[in-house]
Amino acid sequence: MRKIMFNDRYGLTQAVIEGRKTMTRRLVDPKSKYEELRFVQPCIAMEYGLYGYTRNDGWVIIQKYKIGEVVAVAQSYRTILNELENPDNYYCIECWEQDNGKRAEYAGMIYDPGYGNKLFTRADAMLHQIRITGIKCERLQDISDEDCFREGISESWYESTDTTTYGYADEKKGTAVEFDTPCEAFASLIDKVSGRGTWQRNPWVVAYEFELVK
Repeated sequence: MRKIMFNDRYGLTQAVIEGRKTMTRRLVDPKSKYEELRFVQPCIAMEYGLYGYTRNDGWVIIQKYKIGEVVAVAQSYRTILNELENPDNYYCIECWEQDNGKRAEYAGMIYDPGYGNKLFTRADAMLHQIRITGIKCERLQDISDEDCFREGISESWYESTDTTTYGYADEKKGTAVEFDTPCEAFASLIDKVSGRGTWQRNPWVVAYEFELVK
């Protein structure tokens, strides 16, 4: 099993775990030959994945994950331990008590590099998993409002002013970042996660749809 990383500062890992985020866009390497896809049929979905056509190599696979693949959601061991220690995350106190051994296991990983950095964790040690249910390839700016919500953009209504805003959380600052439209909110979010100017460049992306399975 492999693992997949989501951004923590902007609450995307938590959104996946809570089922509020069911899609993720991953950039196609801008230095690669895949940029030639704009001149031909953009992509074709086949049983074993998504393929794009290039002038030199013909049809080549362009996505990392496959439909039906189960992928572990990356978290640091410390984050997992904090989740296991909170009884509110369990259906009953008996269920919480049954995980005493599991809590001890993660507590014993304090000197493991993965305790503070999820980059170094093992996929088989993760608590949560997602299953890839759909794949498509498109330009970043082709995203719909519906997909913005599936990417984790939230909607807020303020009764005092009868206005609706769209945005995401900045966990580090403890504030909400809000905009007038879902697309504006996502454009800001992708620039935060993937680097300033990403939205303006409008690169090819592979959009993965997924469901939480654990």
